[in-house]
Amino acid sequence: MHAPANLPRLTDRHALFLDFDGTLAPIQDDADTVRLPDGLADSLARLQDYLGGAIIIISGRDIRDLSSRVPGSLWRAGGHGLEICAPGEAPADGQLEAPAGLMAAMDQAVEGLEGVRTEPKGPVVAVHYRQNPDIAPLLKARLEASIADTKGYKLQAGKMVFEAKPGSANKGKAVESLLTQDALKDRIPVMIGDDTTDEDAFDVVNRLGGVSIKVGDGETRATYRLSSPQDVASWINDQGIK
Repeated sequence: MHAPANLPRLTDRHALFLDFDGTLAPIQDDADTVRLPDGLADSLARLQDYLGGAIIIISGRDIRDLSSRVPGSLWRAGGHGLEICAPGEAPADGQLEAPAGLMAAMDQAVEGLEGVRTEPKGPVVAVHYRQNPDIAPLLKARLEASIADTKGYKLQAGKMVFEAKPGSANKGKAVESLLTQDALKDRIPVMIGDDTTDEDAFDVVNRLGGVSIKVGDGETRATYRLSSPQDVASWINDQGIK
């Protein structure tokens, strides 16, 4: 693991992939209140110009939700890459949804559990338990049982959250797919993220000879680390400045 001071500087050969919650924006108890910090949208716009447009926000949020929180001039990948919008492109009308039977089973699984909240995110379903951390083992067991009959879905743990998601909802696959776009082809990928869902992207970026950066504590397969979203913002502000 390399120190932040040794992080490579971005050049016009790079493509920068950024997670949203916990990376660009600090995590909040209420996910609906998460916003980009003041001034960061302007910093991203300046860096986007420097990189020739090659900035991609990649998040577990539904693409419509994500697009309401970051500039539409950026590439956006929602649902862990299930839906992608190019710069200036609006999300499609309508929304991909999780199977109705899955939602019903998960709602039943969390019924009666204090401090637990279910959040549909298109085809992905998140179950937050930040208000009751000790319930994690029981909650995990219930949720695993609830999704067992839904073909193609798996449960993934994150920071005070479990997500039921299709196997195709994978940030690593999304990075590989996006790098085939004409505007991003042949670039060196840089991925910054804070949670377990970002590890798939770190694996792909490492394999392609790019730069992987973990935000915060915890085990990781990333090769660099930054301490917080504030450090990410400072690093972004420093890029392109000679």
